[in-house]
Formats: sequence, structure tokens, C-alpha cells
Amino acid sequence: MAEFIKNTDNRNEALIEKKTKKKLKKPSLYKVVMLNDDYTPMDFVIYLLKTFFHMNANKASKIMLEVHNKGAGTCGIFTLEIAETKILKVIDTSRKNGFPLLCTLEKV
Repeated sequence: MAEFIKNTDNRNEALIEKKTKKKLKKPSLYKVVMLNDDYTPMDFVIYLLKTFFHMNANKASKIMLEVHNKGAGTCGIFTLEIAETKILKVIDTSRKNGFPLLCTLEKV
């Protein structure tokens, strides 16, 4: 939004407005992709999807089966900071429970 300085000269106000206008661009989006491994139980994957990605049981089961059958599944699309935070929480919780589950980022 432009900022105006009180001035009786209208030409100066127009110049100030032009200088302060900036186009805001939308932030880049990233997919959080969960990777399959041979050690993490399916129930634990569903728990992670419900807890950190706020999925209902049906959607979490669908994504879990995609991870299991295809080797990877998309958990959601977020801005970089949110995606990184979700990945760190998933990995931290997995490690605390003794599982090697991994998630990665892919730019959309």
C-alpha cells in the first residue's frame, strides 16, 4: 500500500505513490513427500498423517497405502517454512519411536 506525505502539491504525492508501490509475489509452495521404508508400521504412518497433517482416518489410510505401494506419497502442499516444520516433526517423532521414516520436499 502506498504511503502519502501531507503536501499541498498533488504532483509530489503522485511521485511518492509510484515509488512506494511494490508488487508482492506469492510464496513458493512445496510438496511434503513421505517415503516408504521396510520398518515403519502402517499404523504409525497413519498416526503421523492424522497428527501432523490433520487428515481424517480414510484420507490417512489412502496416503499410507500410496506410500506403501508406490514408495512415496504426498502428504500436503505448504509454504517452505511450514513444510520444513512438518517434516522435522515427523522425523523427530519417528526417531523417538525407533523408526527410520523419512519425508522430503519437492517444489511445486
